[in-house]
Amino acid sequence: MRAMAGMWRWRRNPLRRRTDRIEAWVSLTAALLITLGAPSVGWFTGQAAHGALLETVRLQHAQRHLVWVTVDRLVSRTPLDPDPETSSERDAHRRVIARWTAYDGSLHTGRLASPRPVEPGEHFRIWTDHGGRVMPRPMDVSTAGTHAVLAGLGAAAAAGGLIEGGRRLVVWRLRVRRYRRWDEEWERAGQDWGRAGAGS
Repeated sequence: MRAMAGMWRWRRNPLRRRTDRIEAWVSLTAALLITLGAPSVGWFTGQAAHGALLETVRLQHAQRHLVWVTVDRLVSRTPLDPDPETSSERDAHRRVIARWTAYDGSLHTGRLASPRPVEPGEHFRIWTDHGGRVMPRPMDVSTAGTHAVLAGLGAAAAAGGLIEGGRRLVVWRLRVRRYRRWDEEWERAGQDWGRAGAGS
């Protein structure tokens, strides 16, 4: 932005170089792309991700079912723990042997982590597929929306970073070319100005 403002102030200055004009145009183009292009990339990415995630939500809700589980027995009781935080955490995820009937009517027995402390004969619900295999809870619409927003923000930030990186690379190349030309001009002018006996 400083390069653009500087170019506007001294656009008719006779000391202005061609690389200065190119640098100002590159900066202006990068600013426009970051302002308009990066949000557009983020929006389109978020929309595409949201559509794909909503399809995932639909499939997961169609393929996963809540079933009741009956606890047969506890796998093992945790030993007494003096730390209340770890003991409550262990109790909250107590392992049990339980049985359930799948959506297709098949009977299953397996080792599960109960969501709360339970005793034999108690019930709780789990998510399974059609065949009775234990599955994670399906994604909901709000979670899909959150992931889509994060994907859009990440894409916009990545696009902005790439544009800025490209601008810096071009400006660096212009400066290298400018310094090389200065060196060539100094060589042509002679490097012995001001030395004793150099005829100056």
